[in-house]
Amino acid sequence: MSDYVLSCCSTVDLTAEYFAMREIHYVCFHYELDGKQYRDDFGQSMAMCDFYKAMDDGAMTRTSQVSVGEYMEYFEPFLKEGKDILHVTLSSGISGTYNSACEAARELAEDYPDRKIYVVDSLGASSGYGLLMVGLADQRDAGASLEEVRDWAMQMRLRVQHWFFSTDLKYYIRGGRISRTAGFFGGLLGICPLLDVDGEGKLVPRFKIRGRRKVIKAIVDQMENYAANGTAYDGKCYISHSADMEDAKAVAELVEKTFPKLDGRVRIFDIGTTIGSHTGPGTVALFFWGTERDIQELPSGEET
Repeated sequence: MSDYVLSCCSTVDLTAEYFAMREIHYVCFHYELDGKQYRDDFGQSMAMCDFYKAMDDGAMTRTSQVSVGEYMEYFEPFLKEGKDILHVTLSSGISGTYNSACEAARELAEDYPDRKIYVVDSLGASSGYGLLMVGLADQRDAGASLEEVRDWAMQMRLRVQHWFFSTDLKYYIRGGRISRTAGFFGGLLGICPLLDVDGEGKLVPRFKIRGRRKVIKAIVDQMENYAANGTAYDGKCYISHSADMEDAKAVAELVEKTFPKLDGRVRIFDIGTTIGSHTGPGTVALFFWGTERDIQELPSGEET
């Protein structure tokens, strides 16, 4: 057993059972559904199918990040046990939780001067953030020190490629990401936006693709373009989805056909309630190790 704790936020979108098995600790974000507050806890408080059905039926959602005080309450028991902490947060490009965790670490350092608390910005989200955490657990289990695992996280975090598409524009309109007019005509034309997470950890629209079959092929094309070693990629591949298992399975099938050397089968997870509150049902995301993400390198455009 290591002398430090590996920790993250619940927005990693894997499963509670898997994190228990890998000894990865997590702190929960929160969300509201029609005014009632819940913990974003991998579907333990509310089944994901029920959450997305409620959204589809018109329920309103709000999310809230972990506060400084909550971080302090979460970190302190580990420090009292004499453990150091490496906590990796949801991307600062989409949340302020990194700053809250850093502030909590600074305040606790005054009371526990002999302990170390390192906070790393994942610059990632959902199961891509989860993929990074699995890599960190592998490093820890291989005997890496706290500082070595922290440095590996800093070196590798931008090598987790994140690609998303959505077949339902309603929630992009509701969140103000696209106008009602653009959303209306996009819906009529069957437009599916294809997005990625850039080098600043921000979600960026890249292509507008017409039709489900084309966008499924297009997202796997991006994996061919950016995966480490191209179609000879031999790392892990994760998919997450929001109430769209059919398309998630279609992407997984095409990935496994295109990349025969994968490390195991493609694993499919639910997009959790924090991220799902913003995407709504109908989103599929693909994650893999690849070239380093950059702010400028990727094109934006339209395909038909």
